[in-house]
Amino acid sequence: MNTSRIALVTGANQGLGRALVEGLAARMDQDDLVLLTGRNRQRVTDAAQEVAQAPSTRARVEGEVLDVTDAAAVSRLAEDLRARHGGVDVVVSNAVARLLPGESQAERADEFIDVSNSATHAVLRAFGPVLRPGGRLLVVASSLGTLGHLAPRLHRLFDGASLDQVEYAVESWRSAVHHRTATEDGWPLWLNVPSKVAQVAAVRAVAADRRDRDLADGTLVAAVCPGMVDTPTSRPWFGDFSQAQSPAQAAEAVLDLILADRVDPALYGELVRFGKALDWHAGTPPTEQDRLLTP
Repeated sequence: MNTSRIALVTGANQGLGRALVEGLAARMDQDDLVLLTGRNRQRVTDAAQEVAQAPSTRARVEGEVLDVTDAAAVSRLAEDLRARHGGVDVVVSNAVARLLPGESQAERADEFIDVSNSATHAVLRAFGPVLRPGGRLLVVASSLGTLGHLAPRLHRLFDGASLDQVEYAVESWRSAVHHRTATEDGWPLWLNVPSKVAQVAAVRAVAADRRDRDLADGTLVAAVCPGMVDTPTSRPWFGDFSQAQSPAQAAEAVLDLILADRVDPALYGELVRFGKALDWHAGTPPTEQDRLLTP
């Protein structure tokens, strides 16, 4: 078994994912391996080569084609890494579907949910069992992932839910969007809100089952909020980017969490922003933003 560390980042061709790969490659050791994954083979190959050849890179960098919406492919990769390396040490689930203002939220719902939520569930299910002691399993979410951003009547679907129950809630939301009953059922029209809440709820569900043994061996399972990041995905949604971070800047706090010598129990299973856990029950439903969006 290879005892070097193995790190994997999904959605890593560009933006925050690419910056996380660059940071891991610069801060890990020369015998470690960082896998840059995405679904477009040429983009994955090009990005991996560019990172591997960067002057700051220390670790080995390889590209790996992975469509995170293909749960079987996610599972195969996890099992392959278990067979070849005995497991994996760092997994960052970062893939997201790009959505532009003015696009029909309902028409884009399937793609958005598949990439952001079904894929998150697949990564948690496949890579949780192959995460080595002392590892890090992180899901990139946002501050919208706190429960209070949903209408109170929806809280019961996610608060204290198991991963199976979170999946059921996500599919119920998807069905409501398709049947045009989402507003009537209390769901925000803006897909990003229930999607992020569900991501964090999925992390909390997995963490609840693993907490004691993970904390005993220094393993961390958490969701992370990188703050406002200036990327092609986020830029169309904001008029003022004066306070936005570059992807490299946003990656720093996440990298610090990944590479910390010890795990703070207060961060385990939580949504972490800049090293602090956000209150799961905080937030208010973004009704004003919903009115500005095209359903």
